[in-house]
Amino acid sequence: MANLKDIQRQIKSVSNTQKTTRAMKLVSTAKLRRAEELARRSRLYAAKMNQVIAEIAGRIKCHKVGGIDNRCFAKIENPKMVDIVFVTADKGLCGGFNIQTIKAVKKLISEYKEKNVKVRLRGIGKKGVEFFKYNEVELFDEVINLSSKPDKGRADDFIMTSIEDYNDGKIDGLYIIYNGYKNMITQELHVNKILPVDAEQFGCGEEQTSILEIEAQDEGQMLDSLVNKYVEYNMYYSLIDSVAAEHSARMQAMDTATNNAKEVVKSLNIKYNKARQAAITTELIEIISGVESMK
Repeated sequence: MANLKDIQRQIKSVSNTQKTTRAMKLVSTAKLRRAEELARRSRLYAAKMNQVIAEIAGRIKCHKVGGIDNRCFAKIENPKMVDIVFVTADKGLCGGFNIQTIKAVKKLISEYKEKNVKVRLRGIGKKGVEFFKYNEVELFDEVINLSSKPDKGRADDFIMTSIEDYNDGKIDGLYIIYNGYKNMITQELHVNKILPVDAEQFGCGEEQTSILEIEAQDEGQMLDSLVNKYVEYNMYYSLIDSVAAEHSARMQAMDTATNNAKEVVKSLNIKYNKARQAAITTELIEIISGVESMK
């Protein structure tokens, strides 16, 4: 009977785990609805901002409009140092959500090291920061409790260091790497080169539709402000997109864990019934044997 009690304890333990994972799935589902709506609304603004910046870069490349000279639009052939900003979750239990981002960061670091380019690694999110610290990878700076609760002010303060260092020539590139939201069941890894702005996507055809007009006097403070907003919003949007993807990944992970726990309980119940039947059979044999021996 001791074996039966052990199986009963296992069934109770797994059943409690199943209740926990089911509750976590429901919580993630509720959070996902809010995060998904925010990401959807922010995506349009981010796309339009990137379109404006890409067009400026393309016009500089094709026509040198107004003689604008801004390092954010320059093509740097031999970079010496780049900033890599990654966004991971502050919590786990979300499947391979964090490790996908970490693998992309490691790959990009390796590519630049092969080119003898120094990398400043800047981390957002407890899981990614802990991983690189454990593996003795130096972090230039870090921040936690931002990826789980995106805040525009804190995001701007964090990324401003990279903007200023790029303008001062201390770094020659800026990447933001994060796992973004695609739909309820899919996340999409993003390795975005933010600076310098890529002008290759903007063609130099004769007839082009434009959403802005650039004059010679538009350079300077106005252009710097626009570039700052472009970088800042890309940083903020990556946090919004990442937190939606995190809830989606955790919802799926908890759903899978709940189903697995259900299968384990089912298997343990079968095991319990077999052990119980064996115990009853053994008792019957002992009783029958006792009766037979008394005859």
